Amino acid sequence: MLRFRFSLFCLLSLLLSGLRPSAALAQVVTVGPDSAKVARRPAAFDSTRRTERLLGMRVTRPQKATLLALVLPGAGQIYNRRYWKLPLVYGGLGGVGYGLYFYQTAYREYVDGRDELIADPDKLISTLSGKRVSQETSRANVQRGINFYRSRRDTFIGYTAVVYGITILDALVDAHLRNFDISDDLSLRLDPTMLPSPGQAPRAGLALTLHLK
Repeated sequence: MLRFRFSLFCLLSLLLSGLRPSAALAQVVTVGPDSAKVARRPAAFDSTRRTERLLGMRVTRPQKATLLALVLPGAGQIYNRRYWKLPLVYGGLGGVGYGLYFYQTAYREYVDGRDELIADPDKLISTLSGKRVSQETSRANVQRGINFYRSRRDTFIGYTAVVYGITILDALVDAHLRNFDISDDLSLRLDPTMLPSPGQAPRAGLALTLHLK
């Protein structure tokens, strides 16, 4: 029992002497030019600075994603490897594209029907070639139909431009955030280490490593 207490006393004395500031056995290591030890991690590269080739030009990743999305809808999402967004891209463009096609077709049908009536004033509306316009009851309704479908067509042109622009913007933002580092800015580690002492043999101690981004 006495030997056990003596051993415990020696161990505590060693630890206390090893932690004295005068012996410089505890050291804070920070990232910087004066650090005694720096734990380096691979730095995430900046996607806005890394360049790639596109048609012989040097472009950044966001620029490449934007140009691909501008030339071909969905190409920017494929470049960013966001394949799950392709149904959204083509679904949105397909929806507004169908609306634009429908109203453009109806608008041209009414315009052609009006031209037929102008060319032949005695022509009956029911005999016009267009299916929709032939169901009108007066020439005034034909003109109102022209105005209505032209307005809806112009609206869907705007919708198509908005959806197309959103797909391009999405590719641009994804390319910027593709390599965005979301790790903690600060970490702390406590490790046993051998610290050198000038003119003396290395001593055991504790190294307090502070990682700063």
